[in-house]
Amino acid sequence: MMPSQGVCTVKQFLGSRLKVGRVLVRMTTTFGINQIISHGFGVFLFAAVVPMMRESIVISHWDLAAIGALTQLSYLGGAMLLGVLGHKVNSGLLVLISGSVTSALLFVMAVLDDAKLVLLVLTCMAASAAISWGAIVELISRYARPEYCSTCLSSASSGTAWGYGLNGLIILLVVPLLGWRSSWVLAGCLGAMTVVLTCLLLKNLNQRSLTKTAPNTGALSVRQLITTIMYERAAFFACLICFLVGFAAMPFSTWLNTYLAELMLPPALGGYTWMVAGVVGMIAGFLSGQLADSKGHGMALLLVFGGFFLGMFAFVYNPADFAVFAGVGYGLMYFPMWGIIAGWVHKYYSSTVTMQINGIGMVAFGLGGAFGNLMAGVVQDISGSLEGAYWVITADALLLLVLAIHIYLTEREKVPCSFENGLSS
Repeated sequence: MMPSQGVCTVKQFLGSRLKVGRVLVRMTTTFGINQIISHGFGVFLFAAVVPMMRESIVISHWDLAAIGALTQLSYLGGAMLLGVLGHKVNSGLLVLISGSVTSALLFVMAVLDDAKLVLLVLTCMAASAAISWGAIVELISRYARPEYCSTCLSSASSGTAWGYGLNGLIILLVVPLLGWRSSWVLAGCLGAMTVVLTCLLLKNLNQRSLTKTAPNTGALSVRQLITTIMYERAAFFACLICFLVGFAAMPFSTWLNTYLAELMLPPALGGYTWMVAGVVGMIAGFLSGQLADSKGHGMALLLVFGGFFLGMFAFVYNPADFAVFAGVGYGLMYFPMWGIIAGWVHKYYSSTVTMQINGIGMVAFGLGGAFGNLMAGVVQDISGSLEGAYWVITADALLLLVLAIHIYLTEREKVPCSFENGLSS
């Protein structure tokens, strides 16, 4: 009787682990698709198709600068609301509402002919994207096993990379045949499907728990949150990294196709660059998350920021030959970075506090993106070229690499501080 009971116990254990694994994969995949809609389409599709849109809509350089800056400020506002008030609203509900709003606005973009209305819609979608990702961070941090948390977060955040890849395909395949308006209709249809999939996932998550212990959901007050970010190492560096990434990544993506057009390079080069960035991000999201879980978050940050700096340095040296290589470095850094940072913060804090700190990190990212886009607009207006802006972005990439080296060398020497010890899950 004892051996058969032992075999039964082993079968039950393996069956339980397999079931948990399937739920983790389904959760990560569904939230990754949400990232395709909210960020890949809601934030970045415009930058991909704007050269085609300008053929039928009057969009000046200052319109582009205003769109870049105001969408980042809107992203900042959505992230700030999430950091301060997000813990008071169910995260699953936030994901559904933001997904529905973004899907509806994607359809609206297909019928617009006024640059000011385009600005308004893009601004709303940016705020929705910030809220969506923050809520996803809380849900994954709550339900995923700690040993897989960074892998799940990085894989979900790489959904934005899938959006980049789809943007590249849209430029190359859809727009030439059906026009730029069809790209927004296609994105809206995919968004509507994603809302349905998310509803089914949340229903399933509410019926089961992937962790054996209830999560610590205690939230920080606004004063505690500010104190934590100012004085605790993980929270401070997380927000600083987000600011620097925003300053580099947003002007790079917003002005890339415009810069390539300025150099009289073929439009397809931008499409290939976006597609390669997306493909690299798809792979990097999973692998860098595994690296963070197994070898440490400092090592993962060193890898992704090192790749970004090399790509940017090669690009400013010779844009025609190394545009695609810059896409490789960008994809390696931008997409998995969000998951690595969120997983690192979750080492010290509960899922709710991780969401709050992540919200402030997105505020920092929005500020960095706004300053970066304004910087690019000023440089272009003064010099008549975007070359100087991309040199500034390269310098920012070098600073991120130096910061990653510092974190890697000092991470094991640091001990969690008071708030970290009190609120870690």
